[in-house]
Amino acid sequence: MTDSPVPLRAARAPRETQSAGLEPLAVLPVFVPLRGKRVVLAGSSGGAPWKVKLLAAAGAHVDVYAPEPSDEMRSVPGEIVDGHVDIHERAWTPDDLWGAAFCIGAMEDETDCVAFVAAARGAGAIVNAVDRPHLCDVKFGALVNRSPLVVGISTEGAAPVFGQTVRARIEAMLPRGFARWVGAARDWRDNVTARFHGFAERRSFWERFTDRAFAEPDRAPTQQDLAELLGETEAAPKGGAVTLVGAGPGDAELLTLKALRALRNADVILYDDLVAPEILDYARREARTMLVGKTGHGPSCRQDDINALMVQLARTGKQVVRLKSGDPLVFGRAGEEIEACRAAGIPVTVVPGISAAQGAAAALGLSLTHRDAARRLQFVTGHDRRGALPDDLNWGALADPSVTTVVYMPKRTLRALLARAVDEGLAPSTPALLVFNVSRPDQASLRGTAADLADHVEAAGLDGPALLMVGEAFSEMRAAVPAEAAPERVAI
Repeated sequence: MTDSPVPLRAARAPRETQSAGLEPLAVLPVFVPLRGKRVVLAGSSGGAPWKVKLLAAAGAHVDVYAPEPSDEMRSVPGEIVDGHVDIHERAWTPDDLWGAAFCIGAMEDETDCVAFVAAARGAGAIVNAVDRPHLCDVKFGALVNRSPLVVGISTEGAAPVFGQTVRARIEAMLPRGFARWVGAARDWRDNVTARFHGFAERRSFWERFTDRAFAEPDRAPTQQDLAELLGETEAAPKGGAVTLVGAGPGDAELLTLKALRALRNADVILYDDLVAPEILDYARREARTMLVGKTGHGPSCRQDDINALMVQLARTGKQVVRLKSGDPLVFGRAGEEIEACRAAGIPVTVVPGISAAQGAAAALGLSLTHRDAARRLQFVTGHDRRGALPDDLNWGALADPSVTTVVYMPKRTLRALLARAVDEGLAPSTPALLVFNVSRPDQASLRGTAADLADHVEAAGLDGPALLMVGEAFSEMRAAVPAEAAPERVAI
């Protein structure tokens, strides 16, 4: 069997990309400092006492004007732990509003509330009207208080209960001890800024600080922590570096924590076409992103150009992330990129990712190994440098009935590969699957046998990056489906 000539892939140059920007916001989340400032609340509707407590907790001096304050409102001054509250048992007047930074109308009557809002705006204050969003300059949302770490949550009034549930989940994720760590960050910031004049060093310090806070959230940080973090930062290698990061097969939730940290620390991210766009959303906003894509049998950046770009950027002091689909150590040319960095004296590290094989097997609910059917797992590339079926494949290993074989990039050579494997001794009835767009919303798979899978693939006309999986470990796939239903296309 001979291979047809394979056209050379067109070359393309690395190019800088830009994110599409933020999705539309229903409201702009802002935080208003009120410590030491005067705030006015007029009225005594049901939500008024809570608003007064919230304003006082922010350190405000709150003047409440209510002719007949409720018993709950009367008790507020004795319950607050910060700020100051004065209750004036009379109606408000326009003169009461001058000098206020923030005014809240808590009246039952709409006409009274409209008049109050107009007067407050005339006095130059920010205005909120309880239960009247159409009159508000700002609105209150659900709150997670780990002050000075404060998280505000808004559903723009569409789903308050949903917002409260989100708040509860965030509270569970943020131990109360974080308040002490954020307080320490506030107290130590001037010290850190004076010690480290460069932005990169300061960021390195705060990354270490954050890692320690998450590791030990329930204890109070000490001066010993500060000394150790300063010392670690000073001793850390200076200058640029390259990190090869596995982005996983597509689903952003399959990113590892270490991969997330690398993305958030990167100055520049060089990524491939197969990296899902939502994964780039985890990068910090200031990071540059550059497409250095390689597409199967399509226009691709030359590997030498990618290597040179990585080295060049790192030499200018940048933290460079080379972001690859799946795992960079599995058919990702990681060896060439690691060698290029080492030859240039650039520090290089690798963050492994969930491989396409693991992602596909997990999505389909199949095991890649089985103690009775598959005692070995092998990964094979489906084409050589020319895009043709490799001449040097170990056909005896591919025909071994006790092996699960995963073939990367097999679409162009699928028929020739399976036919040759059968000729070399692979049982024609061996279960085989071709999985497209692993772990993405449009994932789909075609299943059959080593003898007939290529026919089904051609008939289906599916497109996208694909992965071939062959072996008796997948016999359970056939047993779970009536014989007349197989082979079939399975959409995930």
